[in-house]
Amino acid sequence: MTRACDLTGKKVQFGHNVSKANNKTKRKFIPNIQSITFKSEILNQNLRLNVAASSVRTVSKYGGIDEFLIRTKCKELSPKAKKYQKVIKKLSEKN
Repeated sequence: MTRACDLTGKKVQFGHNVSKANNKTKRKFIPNIQSITFKSEILNQNLRLNVAASSVRTVSKYGGIDEFLIRTKCKELSPKAKKYQKVIKKLSEKN
């Protein structure tokens, strides 16, 4: 499993620990990736995605995974999420 969010694209960043004496040592900023199962109302199935904890809050703010995928631009999503987005948009336009 890569350390990247399937929905927002958050991934590992690099930086420095800075001490009081201003010594800099390298470190990683790792996103809080969780394997989450979302319930899709349009597809009538469960979607299992590797998502950052902050992305879970964003999805709930939009009102569910279906609304989030409909509103999000395609370039920000992982290939797995893009497939779901394409199908959800197609089915939502029919209804």
